[in-house]
Amino acid sequence: MNPLRTILIAEDSPADAEMAIDALRDARLANPIVHVEDGVEALDFLLRRGAFADREPGLPAVLLLDIKMPRMDGLEVLQRIRNEEELKRLPVVILSSSREETDLARSWDLGVNAYVVKPVDVDQFFTAVKTLGTFWAVINQAPELE
Repeated sequence: MNPLRTILIAEDSPADAEMAIDALRDARLANPIVHVEDGVEALDFLLRRGAFADREPGLPAVLLLDIKMPRMDGLEVLQRIRNEEELKRLPVVILSSSREETDLARSWDLGVNAYVVKPVDVDQFFTAVKTLGTFWAVINQAPELE
């Protein structure tokens, strides 16, 4: 039996990250959740380098990725993920407040699996993240990497 895979959240807003984590916990997902605050940390986690060099091997079940972050934005992270052989099948969901058509189009062009505009309403945000977590961590079946 496979161990539960991590849900990785790349979000620079502490309030949004806390809300997303609360929503995932409320969905009763047993998956470990890791929160990183920018794109550089997200790639460090995924590529097992820097502060994450000694983490267990394996990819997360899903990456919930904000676009507007310091040091490296979500679109650059997505582009790098899709260019890395060992990461290219990782499910990535953009969870962003950006409604800009350019962000949306670029995300799809780069191979995002879903793009969700963060609802401003707290209850709707909670529901959206619970649904995302359940789908990507429990229902979705990703191919095993060799």
